[in-house]
Amino acid sequence: MTGPIVTRSHRNGGQPSRWLVTGARGQLGSDLCRVLAGAGVEPAQLLALGSEELDITSSASVRAVFADFEPQLVVNAAAYTAVDQAESEEDRAFAVNAAGPALLAAAAARTGARLLQVSTDYVFAGEAEQPYPAHAEPDPRSAYGRTKLAGELAVRELAPEHGYIVRTAWVYGAIGSNFVKTMARLEQSRDTVEVVDDQRGSPTWSADLARGLVELAGSAAPPGLYHCTGSGETSWFGLARAVFEELGADPARVLPTTTDKFPRPAPRPAYSVLSDQVWRDAGLSPMPHWRAALRRAFAEDRAAYLPAEPFPA
Repeated sequence: MTGPIVTRSHRNGGQPSRWLVTGARGQLGSDLCRVLAGAGVEPAQLLALGSEELDITSSASVRAVFADFEPQLVVNAAAYTAVDQAESEEDRAFAVNAAGPALLAAAAARTGARLLQVSTDYVFAGEAEQPYPAHAEPDPRSAYGRTKLAGELAVRELAPEHGYIVRTAWVYGAIGSNFVKTMARLEQSRDTVEVVDDQRGSPTWSADLARGLVELAGSAAPPGLYHCTGSGETSWFGLARAVFEELGADPARVLPTTTDKFPRPAPRPAYSVLSDQVWRDAGLSPMPHWRAALRRAFAEDRAAYLPAEPFPA
């Protein structure tokens, strides 16, 4: 990604913008903080709060943060992402993925702050054969997808002039657990690994996503729906083989299988490639190809993806 990162608000006379990042201890939130620091945002202009520091489901907590810090730019990276567990904890997932964004949206509308709400490919059924445009009709098939869609709708209703909904997919990064790290651990403990080859999407490096969100927040792009993922597409099988290649391992050790061989509580979209047409039309920098991004992720922070201990064989 080569586009400029703008860190000054049009609403505060050219003074440095105050950024609020929620979910700041997670995969995306951590990268957002690094990107903002690299862009010259001073510590006093950035309030990065994890879930233990800011409960976005608490109206009093959200109001207090907005009153005390007066952010101009808010990126909500907080989310309930336990996709399978959400099937039995939909109320809990709804609180974080929908009620929380509603409170942030109301506060943003009240104060004039820009709010970037991160959403997901799971709002779609996954039955398409071409990349989903931003205006495609959502049809979530899982509790996780339903709660994330509810969060989108809350932002659109409560902050129509200040809310930006950014859907992404297949995110991995240096912090936390993700598919790329899982494959790296399995490479060390299994002779072969079976990975589904009938689900397709666009792997997204969280560092690239963070850069995209910061660029969007500082741009003149209008509020609305955007898609931001790595460009290109592959299957989980294809991504796993690429991880093995980055590790210097034989990708032939990754074997293709089908979704029905690995039943899960929550259904996965078979096809969740998202079109970035609206993103590009807004003049925002296209995201790098997913394969090049994976190579950069390993080149920049290889140790983060290598397991401290491999899975038992």
